[in-house]
Amino acid sequence: MKQERGAAVVLVVVAITVLLTVGTMLGFVAAVVRVHRQAQSAADLTALAGAQTLVRGGDACRVAADVARSNDARLDRCEVVARDVVVSVRVDGPTWWGFVADPVAAARAGVG
Repeated sequence: MKQERGAAVVLVVVAITVLLTVGTMLGFVAAVVRVHRQAQSAADLTALAGAQTLVRGGDACRVAADVARSNDARLDRCEVVARDVVVSVRVDGPTWWGFVADPVAAARAGVG
């Protein structure tokens, strides 16, 4: 009977450690999903602004870069294809134990 003393404490500590680790991992995944949605929204807005500027005869990629920056994103790629603007943006993502998740999103907008 005396040999089993304190065994429950060890199990409780292990269980709490596992739960905290899983909770932290789920929080990281949720943060990555949120930032990816932010990146996709920024890409959509950037492509739309670029297409609108292209229709008006302006520099679509310069405007796209400005819109991306105002949405806390970086414009990775901007290309005018016929009457469409194709963009790719990157948003700074969360970091966990040295793992960095910087989501990239792409969008295309133009005049039919």
